[in-house]
Amino acid sequence: MEVKNKKIGFVLTGSFCTFSKTIPKMKELIDRGAEIIPIMSYNSYSLDTKFGKAQDFIDQIENITGKKIIHTIQDAEPIGPKKMTDVMVIAPCSRKYHVKIGM
Repeated sequence: MEVKNKKIGFVLTGSFCTFSKTIPKMKELIDRGAEIIPIMSYNSYSLDTKFGKAQDFIDQIENITGKKIIHTIQDAEPIGPKKMTDVMVIAPCSRKYHVKIGM
């Protein structure tokens, strides 16, 4: 898929064990010419776990993307109506979730 000049909403959910593999994918997409709009769920933005401190992940993502992370419902509400993205990546997106949405 060609991602050059595409706006990608990249959402991190609370599967903290995947962050070390998922966050570098943002950089790969940026290197291929995409604009990443970082979005984190409440838990992924707020909780420290055995996999790392939330603030460390936040700093890493904001450094990679050059953007503040959208992390509240109020800040996320305009994404759809304002057509802020061309595509959304939900990471991780489990097989169980795929079944629920009919993919």
